[in-house]
Amino acid sequence: MKKNMLLGVVVGMAALFSLAAMGATDVPDYAREKKWADEVVPGLVVGDPVYLQTPRGHHKFLTLFTPAAGTDKAVIVVHGMGIHPDWGMVGTLRTELADRGFTTLSIQMPILAADAKGEAYPPTFPEAAERIGEAVAFLKSKGYTKLAIVSHSMGSRMSRVYLVNKPDAAVKVWVSLGPSFDDYAGIKLPVLDLYGDNDLPAVLDNTKKRKGSLKAAGSKQVVIPHTDHFYTGHEAEMVAAVAGFLNETLK
Repeated sequence: MKKNMLLGVVVGMAALFSLAAMGATDVPDYAREKKWADEVVPGLVVGDPVYLQTPRGHHKFLTLFTPAAGTDKAVIVVHGMGIHPDWGMVGTLRTELADRGFTTLSIQMPILAADAKGEAYPPTFPEAAERIGEAVAFLKSKGYTKLAIVSHSMGSRMSRVYLVNKPDAAVKVWVSLGPSFDDYAGIKLPVLDLYGDNDLPAVLDNTKKRKGSLKAAGSKQVVIPHTDHFYTGHEAEMVAAVAGFLNETLK
């Protein structure tokens, strides 16, 4: 009897440790976020650091706010997996769109450990949607009434979660760069689906499905020739495509 009870305790503890280990992978790596912020903020040349707070967990996250003069239009820039709001092409988007007359707010999205794979990220999507919601609220409080989301890669998957769940009416346009999902079902905004012809297989394999699912007026799919998932060496074409679409639709 005692032997069976002891065995039951051991099995129960093992199950608890297993569940705890599984749950740990679902939690964003806030320490890694802080490390990114500590590296990014001191070297910031364009824009100002602004910390926003999520309603769930009361976590403060970094955003980079770059206002453009005389406009009521603003863009929320949503980066991809495991990086920060001033990384590479993301930094290019947030600064050059501001130069073209769009206020930008580039936001830190939930990240996991550096070795985490893409399939580990979906449990972070609810918090990601909350962060986008907080970014929308911040921009509205500053008087911006016409908002767009410009997202890349994993950031597009995160943005999709926000946009299919009754987004704020101020959000009027979505630019989705290098998305790996199948379609835009449930999205009612004008969408620019932008990718490179040397993009990742997960992006290229679904181009026809995504194009066929673009239902809102003004939506379109554009491919930038000779470029990869990060638009390396073709950042100017990337910015031009994004800004052109925003000028056409964000009215």
